[in-house]
Amino acid sequence: MNTVAMIAAAAENDALGKDNDLLWHLPDDFKRFKSLTSGHTIIMGRKTYESFPKPLPNRKHVIITRDNDYTVDYDTCVVVHSLPEALELVKDEPLSYIIGGGEIYKLGMECANKLELTRVHGIFEDADTFFPEINETIWELATEQYHPQDEKHKYAFTYLTYLKI
Repeated sequence: MNTVAMIAAAAENDALGKDNDLLWHLPDDFKRFKSLTSGHTIIMGRKTYESFPKPLPNRKHVIITRDNDYTVDYDTCVVVHSLPEALELVKDEPLSYIIGGGEIYKLGMECANKLELTRVHGIFEDADTFFPEINETIWELATEQYHPQDEKHKYAFTYLTYLKI
């Protein structure tokens, strides 16, 4: 079976970011993102892709944009023009990840069958991008792991894994 997982870090008010950047710095969450997504295809919107200094190592990048003239000069990157087109590219892969941004997550809620959510324990009022609401009649919490605030992490957070019912 093909698993399409969405992976995100979102605050208690579902805030994801502002001005195409994250609102927090959580090194352990970055390590988890790297360990989960390495070796897999990651699907993202153009703005999310452009927030990286360069493509992430050991991952194929599928970039969704409405711009028909958009190109990327890396052999690990493919440009497509819709989420269905992106999903067609990964249909034979056992696991791929949708990594954002907000619009792509909204579209992805219907086709994803797993959510890897880092719930950041804080409210960020000035965010401009949000994770969609998780409908608990469709999604079931499978695992959770709490991470306290510490000297490297300004905010406590909880890793949550949801599976589509």
